[in-house]
Amino acid sequence: MDVYDVAVIGAGPAGAAAALAALRGGASVLLLDRAGFPRDKPCGDGIAAEAVDVLAGLGVPDPVAGFPRVERLRLVAPGGAAVARPLPRPAHTVPRRIFDERLVRAAVAAGAALRRHTARRVREDAPITIDERYRARVLIGADGASSVVRRHLGHGANPPGHLAIAIRGYAPSAATGEQVIVTTGQRWPAYAWRFPIGDGTANVGYGEVLRGGALSRPYLRRRLTDLLPGAEPESLRGHHLPLSTRRPAAGRGRVLLAGDALSLINPLTGEGIFYAVLSGALAGAAAARGPRDVAGRYREALRRRLGRHLRHSAAAARLTGWPAVADAAVAAARQDERTFARMVDLGLADGLLDARTIGRIAWRMVQCRAVPA
Repeated sequence: MDVYDVAVIGAGPAGAAAALAALRGGASVLLLDRAGFPRDKPCGDGIAAEAVDVLAGLGVPDPVAGFPRVERLRLVAPGGAAVARPLPRPAHTVPRRIFDERLVRAAVAAGAALRRHTARRVREDAPITIDERYRARVLIGADGASSVVRRHLGHGANPPGHLAIAIRGYAPSAATGEQVIVTTGQRWPAYAWRFPIGDGTANVGYGEVLRGGALSRPYLRRRLTDLLPGAEPESLRGHHLPLSTRRPAAGRGRVLLAGDALSLINPLTGEGIFYAVLSGALAGAAAARGPRDVAGRYREALRRRLGRHLRHSAAAARLTGWPAVADAAVAAARQDERTFARMVDLGLADGLLDARTIGRIAWRMVQCRAVPA
């Protein structure tokens, strides 16, 4: 068996970004995935501009080519108030069967060895062995919410309150240029979305945080159609989203986690692509420098790049655990463009809360309480 400098299990956005970053650092890279590409992946398909920035830095020139820019966001609060404004930076909606294949092909073109393989067992020898078949000096687990590598490190699934479930499909839609998110106070936090692709269809879906017990597909579909009347999606698929409010350790020894395997899903929006490509890039760069203290290097890189943001997004998720706070936030964003931009950056990228935004939301709550019932 050849010994690679870096093996990456999972060739989604986190894994492909990890491979690209490690290759740029001069490492030899093995990229494993159980699926062949192209393949479908249940997701909202929203690609924030900041994710495109990370990929451009890895040598992927235009992963959203051919898909129109989405310029606006319409957000409906649990109480029914709405705000619709231009996004601070345009986003895109690119089906994952296309987006992920573009990243995988970029990694292969850069020199990654891609193998179709379902990883089941990891042994931390020197070098690390995967299923007695592949060997590497450093291993990156980018294999999603049900990560084999995560389980190998002793971490189970996220507990209730820190895990969401969502369904998504594709439905005819004449709308273009505007993302729509409709939240609901019923089983809050929960929301439905419609993200236009630009070809006469839109990605539509519904998700909510799990509080215990299973949720049926008919129930989830009913909630979607209640919030988005007329939506009759095809290819309806479900998926779990491990929220960043309960993350395992980023690595141990010569084994690292990235993307969903590290529970890097924004607790406010369910966004995960930006986190995936950024954490993958940081993991790959750390791994390329060799196995000595690789987990420490990676943890420090994550702390510097995302530490404050993750603390702020977790705090915002706790605050908006009350629908009244979410209502006030939407009202404040409707009144003030800077507040809207702050909320978008916090939910889709690596933005932070500031005193001005908190103050405006608090003032809206005071105003609402002052209005007679």
